[in-house]
Amino acid sequence: MKNLTIILTIFGFLILTVSCEQPKCKNTNLIFDKYSPYTKQYKDELVKQLINIDKSKLTYWMDEYQEIDNSQNICANIQGDGLCAKIVLVVRGSDKGIQGILNAKGKGYRGAELKDLKFDIKQDNLSTEFVFKEISRVID
Repeated sequence: MKNLTIILTIFGFLILTVSCEQPKCKNTNLIFDKYSPYTKQYKDELVKQLINIDKSKLTYWMDEYQEIDNSQNICANIQGDGLCAKIVLVVRGSDKGIQGILNAKGKGYRGAELKDLKFDIKQDNLSTEFVFKEISRVID
């Protein structure tokens, strides 16, 4: 009986460890290597990549929460259909599905999947922004 309890405990721990981990991906884009995800160059390249791929194959994984210039930002890993990058989302006007992340300032959510992420792209000659709209749920 004691061995069964030990085995079940180890098995449960392994399931929890694996379930909270995002799949690995490898970036092959030189622009993503050269620039920070907060720069216009990086964001413009990400817009180009997003135009050319099947967005239904993308997954988003919480990386970090930051407050920059009185603005709430969520940095997420974005991957799928050959894309492996980071996306910085400005939270403005909607917090649908991420209230818990915002209240906790991201603490405890790193590596959580952001299901069905929707965002707008605001782009001009001076700036490029990804503006958060909503997610259906957080899978932690």
